[in-house]
Amino acid sequence: MRIADRLYNMRRRYFGTWSVEDPRPIQKQAPYTFFLPTPDEIMALRPGDLVKLTIKGSPPGVEYDAERMWVILDSLGPEEWQGRLDNQPSDMPQLQPGARIGFQPYHIIDLLFEGERERPETIPMRQYWDRCLVDSCVVDDAVPVHFIYREEAELSEEGYNYPDSGWRIRGDYRATSDDELANREMRYIAIGKILNADDSWLHLIDEPVGSAYIRDFETGLYEAAD
Repeated sequence: MRIADRLYNMRRRYFGTWSVEDPRPIQKQAPYTFFLPTPDEIMALRPGDLVKLTIKGSPPGVEYDAERMWVILDSLGPEEWQGRLDNQPSDMPQLQPGARIGFQPYHIIDLLFEGERERPETIPMRQYWDRCLVDSCVVDDAVPVHFIYREEAELSEEGYNYPDSGWRIRGDYRATSDDELANREMRYIAIGKILNADDSWLHLIDEPVGSAYIRDFETGLYEAAD
């Protein structure tokens, strides 16, 4: 480690602070890829259970701004819940294992029940991790979805965690030349990431191979394409 980094970490260790991050804005921005425990699961927690929180250091770390860490739940007070840090932070010298952490129930991003207890039964939330091909501009530049079609999955390979869905998604090309459209960068990513950017076509996601739809921007509806 460089001398400058050592001095910086020393200053953080003795004068740095930390705070527990509210995950709800992230969940609001990425509802199809970032999931939080249900209220029933959170209300079933008891002292001794583990909860995961996002803790942000100030000043920011050399490697990380924030870290997701486990906390042993000690008390569930009416004003604040409290626990003890059960992780060794990777890049937060101002915070050590066993440190007291105060937080609110809505700060919890994951949980583990102690012993044989299981999570309460809840309606499982559908997740959208299967892959698809999409114009990069849809996810990077908020260009709305224009044309979608589903072909036989052909990009899945052994070792991939999630299969190719067969969906191919083009961003708005009304003012785009054929050459510009052909030269657009495409990405092979989770369907959920496209839905985070534009979920206007969600109702069509289970349509079979061979389906193709084009968006009418005047009505907002998708019409079957020949």
